[in-house]
Amino acid sequence: MLKIGDFSKLSRVSIRMLRHYDDIGLLKPAQTDDMTGYRYYREDQLFVAARITALKDMGFALADIVRILEIYDDKEQMDDYMLARQNELARQAKETEYKLMLLDTARKRLRKEPKMNFDVNVKTIPERYAATVHMVVPHYEDEGMAWGMMGECKQPLIPADPCYAIAEFLDDEFKEENVEIIVSMAVKGKYEDTEHVKFKTLPAVKVASCIIKGGYDQMGDAYATVVSWIESNGYKMNGPMFNIYHVGPAQTQNPEEFVTEACFPVE
Repeated sequence: MLKIGDFSKLSRVSIRMLRHYDDIGLLKPAQTDDMTGYRYYREDQLFVAARITALKDMGFALADIVRILEIYDDKEQMDDYMLARQNELARQAKETEYKLMLLDTARKRLRKEPKMNFDVNVKTIPERYAATVHMVVPHYEDEGMAWGMMGECKQPLIPADPCYAIAEFLDDEFKEENVEIIVSMAVKGKYEDTEHVKFKTLPAVKVASCIIKGGYDQMGDAYATVVSWIESNGYKMNGPMFNIYHVGPAQTQNPEEFVTEACFPVE
């Protein structure tokens, strides 16, 4: 048997943490002296401590590790746990990469560029024949899922000129998740509908719009500018706003080269 101090040194887990493991039922001592309260551990419990440390390093919470240790020898269940954690870490890494990109873009703009001014214009987007996808995506940044559905068409889509690649957001409020969206792209020729892609003639729409050159971190300021302009110039909004992607991730991976048009239907 090992005293808690010796077990701490060999397992590389602090005494404070070992006591916490005991309190939550994660790793209980093999024996506790009733008189002194001293904790003693078996040598084979070093393997358990090593498993706990490995799982913590993978990012599992202690509450999850309690459950995982119960099925540790079941390879199939363990693989399910690890795959789920791997997917979660990949999602977090993607979010972190996006945040780093926003910070980098913002810092470059601070150093090199004056504050962006957005010029608002009223225009009419003409009637057009378009491929459309209407779906609910997990989050706003998952808009690409809708665009990806365009690939299920049997014959290649021939973009019109201009192609009016538009994403329209249909919810009445900002949604943390389950965002309803319609994406559309004007095309030449005629096509058959698929399960997700529907072809239709979209009506002309009058909009107040502004062009945003650069990353999507500017969208909030651009939206505020257009909404303020609409109010100040006697117009009223009469439909969901949408973005036209003149140059987007499909054309370049450099956010500084993006060209987006924020459009608000008005009357």
